[in-house]
Amino acid sequence: MRAMLVGVLVALTAACGPRQVEVRTGEPQASQVSLAVMNNLNQAVNVYVEYQGNEMLVGSVSAGSSQQFAVPGVPSGASVLISARTQDGRATYRPGRGDPVVLTGTYNWTVP
Repeated sequence: MRAMLVGVLVALTAACGPRQVEVRTGEPQASQVSLAVMNNLNQAVNVYVEYQGNEMLVGSVSAGSSQQFAVPGVPSGASVLISARTQDGRATYRPGRGDPVVLTGTYNWTVP
């Protein structure tokens, strides 16, 4: 019985002992791009970025104010579509003629 108890203790000690741990760094993050929006309208707008066919809401800008947004998941140099929709849904605005823009660093845009 005593030999069995010693065997169990040895097994538990080995199982609870120090373990090998492998440490690696994560994937390199894409360069952070951002969008600075000045809203000259008299109502708030929701700002959207479409990248690779996926449209994402990046944030809202109150009437007569400006806001800067990080655009997660979009690498520097990517071509995107940007739009701002009034919160009542009646109007949509796009920079220029609505063509794609290339995001590098911070892209500044004034609505309308």
